[in-house]
Amino acid sequence: MATYRAPLRDIQFLLNNVFNVEQLFAGMPDTAEVTEDLITAIVEEAGKIAEGLLSPINQSGDAEACQFEKGEVTTPKGFKEAYKAFAEGGWSSLTGDVNYGGQGMPKMLSAVIEEMSFAANSSFALYTILNTGATLTLSQHGSDELKQRYLPQMYSGNWSGTMCLTESHAGTDLGMIKTKAEPQSDGSYLLSGTKIFITAGEHDLTENIIHLVLAKLPDAPAGPRGISLFLVPKFLVDESGALTGERNTVACGSIEHKMGIKASATCVMNFDSAVGYLVGEENQGLSHMFTMMNYERLSMGLQGNGLADASYQIASEYAKDRIQGRAAAGALQPEQNADPIIVHPDVRRMLLTMRANVLAGRALSLYAASQLDISRFHSDDAARKKAGQLVALLIPVQKAYCTDRGFEACVLGQQVLGGHGYVAEWGLEQNVRDARIAQIYEGANGVQALDLMGRKTVRSNGELLEVLSREMDEFVASQKDVVAMQPYLLAFQKCRSCLQEATSSVLARSGDDPNIVGAASYSYMELMGLVLYCYMWQRILAAALVDQGSESADAQYTDSLVKTGQFFMQRLLPRTESLLVEITSGAESLMAMSAEQF
Repeated sequence: MATYRAPLRDIQFLLNNVFNVEQLFAGMPDTAEVTEDLITAIVEEAGKIAEGLLSPINQSGDAEACQFEKGEVTTPKGFKEAYKAFAEGGWSSLTGDVNYGGQGMPKMLSAVIEEMSFAANSSFALYTILNTGATLTLSQHGSDELKQRYLPQMYSGNWSGTMCLTESHAGTDLGMIKTKAEPQSDGSYLLSGTKIFITAGEHDLTENIIHLVLAKLPDAPAGPRGISLFLVPKFLVDESGALTGERNTVACGSIEHKMGIKASATCVMNFDSAVGYLVGEENQGLSHMFTMMNYERLSMGLQGNGLADASYQIASEYAKDRIQGRAAAGALQPEQNADPIIVHPDVRRMLLTMRANVLAGRALSLYAASQLDISRFHSDDAARKKAGQLVALLIPVQKAYCTDRGFEACVLGQQVLGGHGYVAEWGLEQNVRDARIAQIYEGANGVQALDLMGRKTVRSNGELLEVLSREMDEFVASQKDVVAMQPYLLAFQKCRSCLQEATSSVLARSGDDPNIVGAASYSYMELMGLVLYCYMWQRILAAALVDQGSESADAQYTDSLVKTGQFFMQRLLPRTESLLVEITSGAESLMAMSAEQF
C-alpha cells in the first residue's frame, strides 16, 4: 500500500525560491553551467527513479533481506537490476571529479536526490551513498595513479566503494583500532584485522568492491594520530585499471541480522594480509576519512528527512480517507457514518508536526549542502573559510536533529494509522525500523551533540556560532521592512536569545565543572536544531509571502506553507524555553547517583 511520490513541488520551491540556487551556482566557476532548467530536469528524472525503480522493491526487499552463504552476499530480488539501471543513468558519477569521468555536480543537487532515494528505499540508497563518499575521499586525497586506476570504474557503477572504520572494541574511539598495515618493498601494504558494521562490504551488485580502510603502521604514534587510510580492493587491479582476476585476501565473515534496512548488507569484514595502497599521507587517515564523514553524516540527516516525508505521505492520505468519529463543530459528512479523521485536532497536531519538521529539515540539509559546495567550489578564500566554519557547526546538528525528528515523524505517522500503522502492508512499521539506525550510525546522535557542544562551541569559545549569527543578522536586516514578517522575526529573536543565553551559561561554567559540557550537550543540540529550523522557516515564509503576491503564484500551495510555518512558531518553537532551563540546570542531578545505584 505504500506508494512514494517525489515531493517535486517542495524541492523546487526550496531550491529556486528560498535558496536561489541558480544565482548561487552562477557565482562559482565550476558550477556556473548548472542552470535552473538543468536542475529541474535532473530532479524530475531522479523523482521518476525513486518512484518507479526504487519504491516498488522497498517492501519486498525488506521481507526477503540480504542472504549470506559461504562468504557471498545475495541482495533481494530486483536490487541488482535496479543498481544496473541506476548506474547506467549516470547517477553514480553525479558529483564526481570531471577529470576521471564524473559530472562535477554540486552537493545541493545530489542532496535532494539522496533524500528521495532514502524515502523510496533506504536500503538501496545506502549502497549508492557509500560509493559517493568513497569516491569523494579518493578524489581529494588519493594519488593521481590511484585516482586514474579506480575512480572511472567507481563512477561508472561497475565498481562500488565502502568505508571500513569500526572494530568490535573501537567504535567512536577510533584511536583504539588494531588493524595493522605492513609496508612492502613494492610500495603496497598488507592489511590484517577485522572491521564490523561495514555497510555494503559484500554484495552482488558490482563486479568489484573498493574498501577504504583505517589501519595503523608498525611505527605509528599511539591514538588517533597514528591512523592511516588505505585502499583495499576485493579483486586486485593492474596498473591499467583492469581486473587481474585474482581475489584479494579480504572476505566477509558474516552479515548482521538487523531491526531495519534489511536489504542493505551490514558486514563483518576480515582482512588477512590483504593488499592495500596508502591514500594520502601516513598517519593522516582520520582527517582524510572525515572528508567522507561530513558528507555521510549529511546523508544520514537526509535519510531521516526522506523517511519522515514518506511516512507523512502515507499518514496524510490515510487521514483524509479514514472515517471515524465526528468533527467537534458538527458533522462535515452527514451522509456518511462518520467524518474523516483529519477533522480531529490531535490528528492534525501529528500531521502538522511531521510536515513542519520535514520542510525545515529538508531546508536545513540544503543549507548545509550549500556550505559544502561553497567550501569546495568558491574561488574566494574568505568565502570558502566561512563556509567551512558553517559546515563544522551545522553538520552535527543536521545529522542528529534531522534523524531524531525523522524517527519521530515515522512514529507519529504510525500513530495516525492506529492499528494499520503496526502491520506491514502500509509501510509505516518498516519506516520506523529503517529510520531508527540513522540516529546511531555515522556517529551516534549523543556523540554529535557532544561534538557540537564541546569542540564546536566551548573549544572555539563560541566563534563558529558567531559566524552563523552574523548570517542570521543579515537575513533579519533584509526583512526589516516586510510588515508580514515581523511577528515571525520576533519569535526568531526570542529563540536566538535562548540559544545565546544557553551558550554563555555553558561557556562560563565549563571550566569549573568537567561534566557541564556533557550534561548540556544533548539539550544544546536540540536547542540549536530548533533555532536552525526556525531560521529555515523564516526563509521559507519570506519566500512564500513574496510568491503569494505574484500573479503566477500557486496560492493554495504558498498559503499551506504559511499556515504550516505558523504552526511551527506557535506549537513547536516554544520548547526552546524549556531546553534553556535544562541546559542551565547544570550537571549535579545527572552525576549525583553512584554507578551501583543504577
